[in-house]
Amino acid sequence: MSEFVAILEDEQNRIAAMRGCLAEILPGREVVFFEHAQEMIAWLGEHLGQVVLLSLDHDLPVKSSDGNAVDCGTGRQVADYLATVPPSCPVIVHSSNDTCATGMFFALKDSGWPCGRVVPCNYIRWIADAWADKVRQYICDGWISAGSAAVEDEQQK
Repeated sequence: MSEFVAILEDEQNRIAAMRGCLAEILPGREVVFFEHAQEMIAWLGEHLGQVVLLSLDHDLPVKSSDGNAVDCGTGRQVADYLATVPPSCPVIVHSSNDTCATGMFFALKDSGWPCGRVVPCNYIRWIADAWADKVRQYICDGWISAGSAAVEDEQQK
């Protein structure tokens, strides 16, 4: 059975940086990215029991598909979905939209989900710093199992 890290994020530089951090911190976990809230919700409906970490942005794009606007939704939609199911893994809310990110955080916290908040800053450096530190904290706190020697090395840092 695979273990997944599922991330709601649409910005390609952030995705690349997160993928790089997770390759070091959580090797062996499959990382799945979504840029559409409803697609993530549908996927979580089938895979949530295999997810070891979630990370959610709030603001998602409105894209043009064949001349028609497609609204990708928001991270709040995913947070609201998660609030309806039993907590099963930690969540990081990573959004610079302070008002909406705060609402997501409290919707998750009030439903019993272990969650934390990271505010993006300094282009993408925050990913290797605050975001990666939050992932390491979840490992040290026992929310994410240390499945390899590389992860155990990270715990001792």
